[in-house]
Amino acid sequence: MLAVTQRHSTKFVQQTRPLFPGYMFVSFALDTMPWHKINSTVDVARLVSFEGRPKALPPDLIAELMARCDSQGRVLPPAQFAPGDELQVMSGPFAEYVATIETIDAENRIWLLMEFMGQKTRMAVRPEQVQLTQ
Repeated sequence: MLAVTQRHSTKFVQQTRPLFPGYMFVSFALDTMPWHKINSTVDVARLVSFEGRPKALPPDLIAELMARCDSQGRVLPPAQFAPGDELQVMSGPFAEYVATIETIDAENRIWLLMEFMGQKTRMAVRPEQVQLTQ
């Protein structure tokens, strides 16, 4: 699952959505399991297959995905930045400003809370636009 921030009228709402909507991961022994029965399971379109056989994902990929999840199965942001970190904006109209990370969304945008003209303002930046303050 992945936390996604969406704008609804005048406020931002955070929701949890599947990282891979419409997909599920299954583990089975390809040679001994009657895997074709999975295709007739309710709400399953079909197994991802090539040349008539299911395609396995590399175990390292699955392990890395699982390592990036918390205990509830939600994907955590990259270790480089985390909510609460102070960042300096390095490019764009707000270059040189310092702001605090509020959240990191599914598109890897970093949502910052910035003190601007006496008010806290929320804005999104790309990871390459910022660096941690020293």
